[in-house]
Amino acid sequence: MLRHYGVDLLDWHRGRLTSRRLAVLVRHLPRDSALLRELHGEAAEWSVTEHLLAAAVDQLAEANWMFATVNRDEDSEPPEYPQPVPRPGQAPDTEDAAGPDRDADPLPSLREMQQFFA
Repeated sequence: MLRHYGVDLLDWHRGRLTSRRLAVLVRHLPRDSALLRELHGEAAEWSVTEHLLAAAVDQLAEANWMFATVNRDEDSEPPEYPQPVPRPGQAPDTEDAAGPDRDADPLPSLREMQQFFA
């Protein structure tokens, strides 16, 4: 954790703070610092943990969707494909919210299946 040492940027200009020390201080700013939020937006607040948690939530929602789709009554409407958890820096419309695109990803041929399982 970075403690406040009373650093004044004018100290760098006056020669009391080296460029190396200033670079180290800036490099080790906390994720919630104003500078990092200004440079990276909401992405500055997302660590690997948040990204992994969002991926786990998305996978769980997709698994529930698959379970509901397979176990639904044949005459009922299929459930809507789940919306992914919004990630920082990613527009919500970039994900395919309508579900898997069957035309873009055709099923493998019998020969491809045989090669895969051989």
